[in-house]
Amino acid sequence: MAGQCIVGLQWGDEAKGKLVDLLTPDVEFVVRYQGGANAGHTVVVGSEKYVLHLIPSGILYPHVKNIIGSGVVINPVTLIDEIDRLENRGISVTDRLLLSNRAHVVFPWHVAEDKLWEESNQPDDEEKIGTTQRGIGPCYRDKVGRRFAIRLGDMLQPDFRSKLNRIVEFKQRLITATGSDSVVLDANMIYEQYLAIAERLRPMIVDTTEILLNAVEQDRSILYEGAQGALLDVDHGTFPYVTSSNSSGVGVAAGAGVPLRAVSKMIGVLKSYSTRVGGGPFPTELDNPTGQLIRDRGNEYGSTTGRPRRCGWFDAVAARYTTRLSGVDTIALMMLDVLSTLPELHLCTHYELDGEMIRVFPSHVNDLRRVQPVFETLEGWREEITEVRRFDDLPPQAIDYVRRISELLDRPIEFISVGPERAQTILCRLETPVG
Repeated sequence: MAGQCIVGLQWGDEAKGKLVDLLTPDVEFVVRYQGGANAGHTVVVGSEKYVLHLIPSGILYPHVKNIIGSGVVINPVTLIDEIDRLENRGISVTDRLLLSNRAHVVFPWHVAEDKLWEESNQPDDEEKIGTTQRGIGPCYRDKVGRRFAIRLGDMLQPDFRSKLNRIVEFKQRLITATGSDSVVLDANMIYEQYLAIAERLRPMIVDTTEILLNAVEQDRSILYEGAQGALLDVDHGTFPYVTSSNSSGVGVAAGAGVPLRAVSKMIGVLKSYSTRVGGGPFPTELDNPTGQLIRDRGNEYGSTTGRPRRCGWFDAVAARYTTRLSGVDTIALMMLDVLSTLPELHLCTHYELDGEMIRVFPSHVNDLRRVQPVFETLEGWREEITEVRRFDDLPPQAIDYVRRISELLDRPIEFISVGPERAQTILCRLETPVG
């Protein structure tokens, strides 16, 4: 099979977009299979920077068909804005993008609900989940609940208006009942806006499941692009501080609509350190000047929200768990250059929980809060590495760091990123840093 999948193995923001961009020249399809506009993938081409939220990162290549699959929740207003911004920069989108008619639609009431639920009915001392407040969770909730869900293809059906009117009536009563009088849903206005957008998107709204099943059977080359990261997986992440979809490798089949055997290679993406956004336990967090230095060197501010990310040392316990969970074959280690100039580096190899040394990632968030990270210290490197293009040309200390991560995860490292641009990537396929 010719299917490869790229999945983040931390709490998101692992620079997956760059890797998708690097692999796209050799594929025919790039498929985004879960999440929504809460994702932010950044691709740097020369002096040009592209920030993508819904559109797959392969959109910059004319020969590639980019698919937003049925597992994604789509805000059509956001999508149109993203299309316009790309086309204004000379990127032809409409002939490269296909949208699943099964994908669920984010409406204004979802955004309103998201804000209300995040800001209300919560003690001041309780840690917030930290959603992007873009309506993703409420849309997934309606998808599972079925009764108040609208799919992209539904907006092209004759009963779209009557369905929307019924839902708006209920949602207005629900929002008002929470004590919010500031949110007023105008069914006519929403209908006119979304119908106009649906007509514009009509040529791109298709049965992508059928297209992908045919492509799989024809052994055509497909790259599946995950959003967020495996530690945010709704079933297998640090619940409840997670996203609303299966953001680990287990989600690709359901989200894209293909059999599991369609993915022949799983590439796990990791930063050379750890970050997370929002609430939830973070065992290796550095709430100190070193953490701020990593944040500044790595520009660790959300591409979707602009929020500063929490930064910490690399957590091999968590990464080993998500590597196994997602069935990862090889690793892409990103942003190694950010660690340059640090005199010492620390790798978390174990946790201590109730006096016991463990390598198992706790399944309950309360246990994860109580663990103490056990670190291994390695010597850092002083020189910048952004111009290095061969593994053997890295400083010896950087080579040792990469090798140790590979050993701890028991996986070969295939790619090393030393900067944001395409060229700033070391391919290790002939120089495997293990064994």
